[in-house]
Amino acid sequence: MSIGFTELIVILVIILILFGPGKLPEIGKALGKGIREFKDAQKNIKKEIENDSEEEDKDSKQS
Repeated sequence: MSIGFTELIVILVIILILFGPGKLPEIGKALGKGIREFKDAQKNIKKEIENDSEEEDKDSKQS
């Protein structure tokens, strides 16, 4: 289930009508910042999980 080109255009037109052309850059900037923060948090969690699993492997090999 994916969004087609026509559906994307309709969504963008509705957003333009609701918020106006002046607010769109602010909304885009906030959305981009939110997505970037989410990806950074996801990377950090992944690194923590990998580090914890490596520490458990080292501990189990030493025992």
